[in-house]
Amino acid sequence: MSQRGRHRRRKKGRVLRATLSGAALALTAAATIISTSQAAGSDNPGPLTPVTSSAEIGRLQLRENLADGTALDRLTGAMGGPVGVDTVLDGADHPMRNRADCDAGESAALPVEPAATRAYCWDGGDATTQEWRPQSVTTSGDADRDGRWGDDRVILAGWTRAASAADASVGEEGLARVAFIDASDPDALRYRWVLLVAPTADGEDFAPVHSRLGGMVWYQDKLITTAGDGTGPDDALLVFDMNRILRADAGGAGVGRSGDHWSADGHRYVLPAVGSYDLPGGTCRARDNDARPCFASLSLDRTSTPDSLVANEWFSPGGGEHARIWRYDYSTAGGRTGLLAGTARGVVNADEAYETEAVGLQGVLSHRPDGADAADWYTGHTPGGSDRNGTLWRQNESTAKAARCGSDPTYACWGRHTESLSYWQETGELWTLSGRAARGDDTGRVLYAVPLADVDGSVE
Repeated sequence: MSQRGRHRRRKKGRVLRATLSGAALALTAAATIISTSQAAGSDNPGPLTPVTSSAEIGRLQLRENLADGTALDRLTGAMGGPVGVDTVLDGADHPMRNRADCDAGESAALPVEPAATRAYCWDGGDATTQEWRPQSVTTSGDADRDGRWGDDRVILAGWTRAASAADASVGEEGLARVAFIDASDPDALRYRWVLLVAPTADGEDFAPVHSRLGGMVWYQDKLITTAGDGTGPDDALLVFDMNRILRADAGGAGVGRSGDHWSADGHRYVLPAVGSYDLPGGTCRARDNDARPCFASLSLDRTSTPDSLVANEWFSPGGGEHARIWRYDYSTAGGRTGLLAGTARGVVNADEAYETEAVGLQGVLSHRPDGADAADWYTGHTPGGSDRNGTLWRQNESTAKAARCGSDPTYACWGRHTESLSYWQETGELWTLSGRAARGDDTGRVLYAVPLADVDGSVE
């Protein structure tokens, strides 16, 4: 481990926590170039360091757990059968505000350089957002190469509600839900909420998913999300089937079955988990990168062969811990759409891993330019202060670069308190969103896109 710089490691300042409830599953002005040679001190993270030790790669290993299909079918049948994504979008009841209608606090969260070309703010009349925080994004550009799900262009935004006193007492996050956004008309985005749930083992009921939804990827017909670190071996990634969206028929704050009716904390639709990926060697540890990782965010890389799921861990921007970024291949086997590639025993090994000195990572993206031998990794650094802009680094094994901006040039040109990253290959856009950490503070929340070519142009 000496080559990993153990002497530089410090304790992480915060533990990411998330648990899956329910018995069913075992279960983020023109620029001036800044390069490594130009950087002073520790402002620049420098090149990526490959993780080559088989023991270290082994700590990234996952094990697949798929729920019983019979139980899932029982739940689906009892709730009247599945509905499609198009049905959810047809009932989208919250309009998003276009950039011109965002307020000053929301606009301040946008990047300085490169500038966002599209930006949207949430429905000001949607009171439910006040107790929830936006944390992750994926799109139909991840789901299918043509950028559509059926006839629709769709953006999914994952939100987590602040934990109640009861949740906090047992170390759980609050509820997790996804905004299904109809993005077919870029001038008139609309969304509807879908609550994430976990079916019981017998398929007779479901319970809420408690998760810090730091990252998610919609690939083919599956949605894979982070589950945080939790307290048991069932807390790495969760799997949802986009063909199993179900309709709740009762209101109220409860979640689950009540007689012949189904409640979902006031939500019209639920998306039940159909599986998970756990860490077979035990739980993750968020103190340092000597142990199994706690997943912070996810993204899709369509430029790898095969397509791959990219992940990162998070350490406090005030510390000196070097985070790992890594990838898993998606399966190309028949009958395994949207699942990761694994052995016959369901073991999934990381295909590639690096260590980065960039700190406070709130998102990672891997993309190999046409004709390049290796991918560039985009790492979103978020500072400790919520009123400060972050930095989007482009790193590889040779260099690290980022835009500089302002009259007193700084690297802090990216958006404020940004979360996960998602690349829409068909349009060439990099999508992300921002979300304030303070409970009840819904200012500064904005969903926006920046062409990846503009990101590259700002650092070259």
